[in-house]
Order: sequence, then C-alpha cells, then structure tokens
Amino acid sequence: MPRLPHPTPDELRRDPLPLRGRTALVTGASRRGGIGHAVARRLAAYGASVYLHHHVPHDVAQPWGADRPEDVLASVREALGDPAARILAGPGDLADPAAPAELVARAAEALGGRLDILVANHAQSGFDGTLDEVDAAMLDRHWAVDTRSVLLLVQAHARLRPAGPGGRVVMMTSGQDIAGGMHGEIAYALQKGALASITRSLSSALAGQGITVNTVNPGPVDTDYLTGADYEAVAARFPSGRWGMPDDPARLIAWLATDEAGWITGEVINSEGGFRR
Repeated sequence: MPRLPHPTPDELRRDPLPLRGRTALVTGASRRGGIGHAVARRLAAYGASVYLHHHVPHDVAQPWGADRPEDVLASVREALGDPAARILAGPGDLADPAAPAELVARAAEALGGRLDILVANHAQSGFDGTLDEVDAAMLDRHWAVDTRSVLLLVQAHARLRPAGPGGRVVMMTSGQDIAGGMHGEIAYALQKGALASITRSLSSALAGQGITVNTVNPGPVDTDYLTGADYEAVAARFPSGRWGMPDDPARLIAWLATDEAGWITGEVINSEGGFRR
C-alpha cells in the first residue's frame, strides 16, 4: 500500500467552520446549564446544523428543573457559525424502545435527510441507590434509558447513514471504572460501564461505514446540581481549584466530530482536568 502524501500547507491550516454542511443530533439538551446544550452550541459554532432532543418531564422532576425548549434553542442559535445551518429541537422519551429510531429518523428528516453526527448525552438521573438499596425497577429503568436507548440510537444512525467518511458517534460515561467508583449509584454506574465496554466493539462494527465511535467521561461538571460546602469540597479536588464546566467536555466532543479526529475511534477518553479521587 502506498504511503499517504504529507498534508499540503492549505490542509494544515484550520478551517474556522470545520463542521460546515454536517448535521448532528444531540440528546439530553433540556437545560442551558447542561452538557448537551454546551455540545450543541459548539457544534453550531463549528458550522453544523443541529437537532436538539429534550425530555422536559425528566428535568422537571429533578431539583434543578428544566428550561423552556425555545430558550435552549435560542441560546444555540446565538452560537451559529454558518448562517445556512439549521437549529431545531424535539421531544422524546427514550425509555420507550421505539423512541430512538423515531428520533433519529425525525432529526435526519428535519436536517435535510441526512445525519452525520450522533452525540448520545442523555441519562437517567436519580432513581438509584447503593448495593443494598438497588432493586429490579431501578436497574431496569437505568438500563432502558442509559444503555438500551443509546445502542438503539447508534443502530438507527448506522442504518440511516450511507457509507462514507465523516460519520461520528460520541457516547457518555461517568468515570465509574476509575479509582473510587460510584458505590452510591449502582444502577447508573452499571449502565454507564456497559457503554464504556461496548465502545470498541461498536467502533469495529461501524468502521466499514466510515463512522467513528468514541466515549467521553467528562468527570465532575458543574451543571447546577450542587452548591455550598459540598460544591467547594469537589472544587478543591481539581488542581485548578474549579469544577469542570459544560464547555470543557463540549470542546472535546466537538473536536471528535471534526475531520481532525478521523483517526480516533474505539476510545474511552477522560476529560477530567486532573480530578483527584
């Protein structure tokens, strides 16, 4: 096989809109304080058209609450890098086994019939416990939302997208395999661990279609769920003395969606700012 030529000087220069013309679905984007919103803004700033999935009832039931979808949309549109790109949104309860394929089809249709990038950011919060507390209902609920729906989203994306370079899948894990674990959130840790474990198998399965698959562990991120002394105690465990902010993992995820990251696949990548466990 002949060696690839060196990049030309023009190829070495960075395109300010490296995702111009690409389309993306970001799940779990109900709140401006969340990672999904930050990822959508980065993708939009890089030139992509983005469809934001939300499930407002989930966040309404949490202590932090939900934003109005139109406010989230407006914030992402403010970051738009390409005036020709589109920013759209729609709901979906991904605990429903039919919802992932329906969501992918709806997003692709809304974005012109094609979907290049899938960022599966959503997750079930709460409804969990320690080993002694966890029960079958908790395990089933986290399985349905945190793992089954992600695999079905990836499957639908792969079935819809024609073979060719530029396909991207990014899943999210939570550092459950790193020292200390998550002994108070057994159901969540189990299902997020499953995504980390399946990353390489999915990347191998989809390589022939030109789709890369990677998983990001964002570490502790300030998404407005903790305050006071507990917040300060976590901040002190970062060398920089601050929490990760939603745009910290968003920068990594947006880069993974670009052509620059085309050689990165099958990896579980920690973006934790040196967090000391």
